[in-house]
Amino acid sequence: MQFANIQEARDFLDQHPEVRSFELILIDANGVPRGKLLHRDELLAIYENGRPLPSSILALTIRGEDVEDTGLVWEVADADCWTYPLPGSLTLQSWRATPTGQLQVSMHPTQGLPASPADPRHVLVRAIDRLKADGYHPVMAVELEFYLLDKNRDANGQPQPAVQMNGVRPAAPQVYGVYELEQLQPFLDDLYAACEVQGLPVRTAISEYAPGQLELTLEHRFDALQAVDEGVRYKRLVKGVANKHGLQACFMAKPFGDRAGSGLHMHVSLADAEGNNLYASEDPYGTPLLRHSIGGMMASLLDSLAIFCPNANSFRRFQANSYAPLAKSWGVNNRTVSFRVPGGPAKSRHIEHRICGADANPYLAAAAILAGIHRGIREQLDPGEAITGNGYAQAKEFLPTDWLTALRALESSEWAKEALGEDFLKVFLAIKQEEYRQFMGEVGEQDWRWYLTHA
Repeated sequence: MQFANIQEARDFLDQHPEVRSFELILIDANGVPRGKLLHRDELLAIYENGRPLPSSILALTIRGEDVEDTGLVWEVADADCWTYPLPGSLTLQSWRATPTGQLQVSMHPTQGLPASPADPRHVLVRAIDRLKADGYHPVMAVELEFYLLDKNRDANGQPQPAVQMNGVRPAAPQVYGVYELEQLQPFLDDLYAACEVQGLPVRTAISEYAPGQLELTLEHRFDALQAVDEGVRYKRLVKGVANKHGLQACFMAKPFGDRAGSGLHMHVSLADAEGNNLYASEDPYGTPLLRHSIGGMMASLLDSLAIFCPNANSFRRFQANSYAPLAKSWGVNNRTVSFRVPGGPAKSRHIEHRICGADANPYLAAAAILAGIHRGIREQLDPGEAITGNGYAQAKEFLPTDWLTALRALESSEWAKEALGEDFLKVFLAIKQEEYRQFMGEVGEQDWRWYLTHA
């Protein structure tokens, strides 16, 4: 595990004398940033000696409640566990009214015990390291859809798309509408500016298939860990910029029952140590390595579905003719399947994993994807025939559409214990099972408005 050098902090303080406070964030099992707001005078000590955070910070539900069954609360006396800053994560939150810095930390593998095995970033690091040990360097890009909502609910207490610059609240999808993007220019201008400040490679903006729904693409990275780190920080940034504009950025998988869901699409390929794409092929169906990779993701799909779809709401996204997948399927240049091989030149050949909801933790989703790919390569798994045409009409092996089935599949999976780590899995399952009990009990569906903020 590589942590940042103190010179990074010294340089930042010299360059930014106006910054008096820093947001320190650690990403928990649900992908929620948690941490502290620190004074400027505390920064160097974090880089020199780390910063303790309670073990329970990685044992929280989406509502921020302790889950005792994780083993990270009372039985370990809610012990201090040391975190250290990640290289390149020290930056500015340019959307804040008061100059504020931001740094991301991760648990130290040994000083962070007993919480370190539950750090989602560690799970991804292990998956990447295993592939690299076999000569495969994962290349990834993170693609997140979200809704831009009004902070005020409608007369029935329901969420509603934000009012545009022209004073109109959008009601039609207007997918790929450029006028719709123009109406959001102040928000988008600030978003792009904030991304530039933080070094996030945000590119194309798209008006998606619902009023108020957007997607901005992030450039792929040869370093998969860097790509996912940037995806996590981008999500934090989008919420911050939206808040500055009096809006709410919502990454729920399905905030509206009658409108498109929001996905987390992960683009992945494998390269050699020199960066040559090992999926590259003039054949649009790719190399045998690409097909084995899809076969592995298919074989591990049910076992990892609770990672890709971590909440009850996640499963509402799976609807026919909705641009969300329904079945264990793959195809070329086909958006009706779960695993899409986009068109384009041979050197760009890669796989788009389309199953995750936007509420998935990017670290865990990427780890499960890469572990599935590794399985497919090791076992030389065949994905079967590619779907041509309408994948919804040809669906056979349907994905489960309920949370409990996915949780039980993950709990009983020997593959997941090996791929994701038994200690991590114990914590993750304890958290999600507690959330499931709450959802089925006293909390139920009436708590969804709170979840809009934290997804």
